[in-house]
Amino acid sequence: MFTYVGAPDVVERATLALSRLAVERIDMRAHHGVHPRVGAVDVVPFIPVRGLSMAEAVDSARRVGRALCEATSVPVFFYAEAAADPARRELPVVRWGGFERLAERLVDPQWRPDCGGPAPHPTAGVSVIGARGPLIAFNAMLDTGDVAVAKAIAAAIRESAPGGLAAVRAIGVPLASRGLAQVAMNLLDYRVTPPAAVAGRVEREARSRGASVREWELVGCAPADAWTGWREAPVVPPSRLLSFE
Repeated sequence: MFTYVGAPDVVERATLALSRLAVERIDMRAHHGVHPRVGAVDVVPFIPVRGLSMAEAVDSARRVGRALCEATSVPVFFYAEAAADPARRELPVVRWGGFERLAERLVDPQWRPDCGGPAPHPTAGVSVIGARGPLIAFNAMLDTGDVAVAKAIAAAIRESAPGGLAAVRAIGVPLASRGLAQVAMNLLDYRVTPPAAVAGRVEREARSRGASVREWELVGCAPADAWTGWREAPVVPPSRLLSFE
């Protein structure tokens, strides 16, 4: 995962250069993992920060999407605020089935990519490019290797569950190299459900299943004000957290 901030033209050029390199060097046919993914350049969100509007972020997403498609022949879907089709607005909908089922899914005319041909790139799959507000990727490492516990916690806290947390998506995954299980979460709107509230709920759910949270992980950047009420420093020190205000 790469996170960087800059003027639109600089970010667009950097994203295109990095994406082209990934397409050249990554062969998805040899990739195996537990996290949903559909391509070597899986998802590229453009996030407007200081002085930039969402409409401008959408323009950036569509420019880079078209340029990537033309330069590499990797089909592109636009999502979130840049979605060309409202039915494909949500990232999990586009990612459903993963890389392994892309060819089968794209046969359906309703799933023709927004840029490029109807077949996935043989080694790089497809790319999902869009514009959205800040999202916090926030994970809980449990003190158990039992992935069933992580999956049960994720099922209890995600927004779609009865009594779940608003604007929270979650899955339980194994960390085989560490012998641990993880609750991997996306906080779609930290103003609705901040990390401190998520942490409290995850800890309660873990205790009820005989487990506890060993450590927390922040992936990428997060708004500084998202950590109001946090009772201990995040894994990434506050001085390195980007403020989107």
